[in-house]
Amino acid sequence: MAVKKVGILYHPMIEAAYTLAKELERFLNSSGVSVWLCSAWEEEKARVQVDDTDLVLTTGGDGTILRAAQVALLAQTPITGINLGKLGFMTELSTDEAVDRLPALLAGGGWIDERATLEAELPPNDQEHESARIFYALNDVVVARGAIARVVYVEASIDGELLTTYKADGVIVATATGSTGYSLAAGGPILHPQAKEFLLLPILPHLSSAYTVVLPSMAVVKLRISTPHQAILSIDGHINLPLSSGDIVTIKRSSNRARFLRIHPETSFYSSLEQRLKGKQIK
Repeated sequence: MAVKKVGILYHPMIEAAYTLAKELERFLNSSGVSVWLCSAWEEEKARVQVDDTDLVLTTGGDGTILRAAQVALLAQTPITGINLGKLGFMTELSTDEAVDRLPALLAGGGWIDERATLEAELPPNDQEHESARIFYALNDVVVARGAIARVVYVEASIDGELLTTYKADGVIVATATGSTGYSLAAGGPILHPQAKEFLLLPILPHLSSAYTVVLPSMAVVKLRISTPHQAILSIDGHINLPLSSGDIVTIKRSSNRARFLRIHPETSFYSSLEQRLKGKQIK
């Protein structure tokens, strides 16, 4: 299906990202495509424009992609990322090839790469929220200590069965997509992007379980935090909420899948993995 309307989300603190976004806007307008432009940091502003959008382009890095996923997920709008960052695990095009490859995408070329996401639920509290709060993560959900450098206790249960209580800086629940992010830095394994399983692992555990658990797609994880200090719930690293002792976060695989429009071959994950891990941009 030909693309008729495109949204462009750019990294607002990288001048080159905005410059490229404007260049793409001009190119798309000259091709007869309707375009809207927005900072990736203005998610609410972008979200009201995305419903009838055929494709979202991002100019930035993987962080910009994560913000775009929050905008596009419920509308199921596909995303194509143009990499101005260092790693670009989720981006598809380099800046050099962006304009050359766009006509094929606009004409309906490419293929859809669907990625599993997580759904995290915080129960209502008496002070501010009367109903449960739901958040979606493409990469990971993290329950961790706040600014005070003290470990927290996180009781982890899976499908109602107690697994362990971590004494650590925190706990990560990561998707296959997120397995090459914070989870990898914390010692977790790499999953293929299409894997339905997700990961549960601690951050710097102290005299407690240090292994990673690979969970089936239908598992439900509950994390109950115990700490005399404030802790945080972090969604994809950019939605950060305070947690109090006794708070329980419920995490499961979401029925919503993030969609990416790709032009490179599906087999390129393995061939480019080592280069990406070494911080090299992929042409």
